[in-house]
Amino acid sequence: MRTAETVFNRKSLKIDAASETERICRWIRETIAFKMKRQGAVVALSGGIDSSTVAALCVRALGPEKVLGLQMPEQHSSEDTLELSRGVAEHFGIEAVHQDITEVLKSLGCYSRQETAFRRLIPEYAAGWRAKIVLPGVLESGQLRLFSLVAVSPECREIKKRLDHKSYLEIVAATNFKQRVRKMFEYYHADRLNYAVTGTPNRLEYDQGFFVKLGDGAADIKPIAHLYKSQVYQLAEYLGVPEEIRSRPPTTDTYSLPQSQEEFYFSLSYEKMDLCLYGKNKGIPRDQVAFAAGINLEQLDRVYADIEQKRRTTAYLHMTPQLVENVL
Repeated sequence: MRTAETVFNRKSLKIDAASETERICRWIRETIAFKMKRQGAVVALSGGIDSSTVAALCVRALGPEKVLGLQMPEQHSSEDTLELSRGVAEHFGIEAVHQDITEVLKSLGCYSRQETAFRRLIPEYAAGWRAKIVLPGVLESGQLRLFSLVAVSPECREIKKRLDHKSYLEIVAATNFKQRVRKMFEYYHADRLNYAVTGTPNRLEYDQGFFVKLGDGAADIKPIAHLYKSQVYQLAEYLGVPEEIRSRPPTTDTYSLPQSQEEFYFSLSYEKMDLCLYGKNKGIPRDQVAFAAGINLEQLDRVYADIEQKRRTTAYLHMTPQLVENVL
């Protein structure tokens, strides 16, 4: 008799990396050259697994001379972001343009607007402090999960305060300047070169709305949006993405304090989220999904409820501009 472990486990997300690479590369070539009449691709390089894999796919599909990598750090970017993104460009032999967006963000009031909202909760927040917003884990409790602001002083004193709705919206709205400014530069370079702009969300991010509308959510092509995060790692290994990137934990690289995607949005590791989302999408029996993810059925129900809630609340991000009637 087969056990749950043999019916459904991490191997269920295994793909044929060679054939999937060929399929995606064929689609990239056909879409960019024939449908869009463009001559190459722009990839925003973050030093993370997703953008590195998209860059590798574009190089495989179009050739390195037809791919432009953009490095767009700002004052809150981690110290290794620029080094890793530069390494990806060099590794795959593509031209890279360095565009620090700090001054643009300052002129828009990105940082000052963030700090105003921070000080509403933590009045002593000042120059030299660092901050991030976090969510409680989805497994621990079935209670409503609310964002908190975590701030650390120059003397390493940490303060954590629950965010009220107004402050949360203001912080996110100000932070979204970063993704939208980056996309503005991506389209500038795409326009001057007659290239297409790539998007880099994986299936978890695309499905769960982990992107900024008209920011990192804007793109002409999204080559890995159908792939679960663990499948992106499989492609990355096959394509030769550097090990230092493949072994780096996924981060948001958005706030001044280091922050994982898990604590900021998903509230669960990508390995477990992959299994839960895949199981839910494929209608796999709940006991098998829970067993594979190493959680109990009550916890799985919380994860499934969170998946559905995120789908509902972020549906707007996927919507195109709405019209009174179809216009031909």
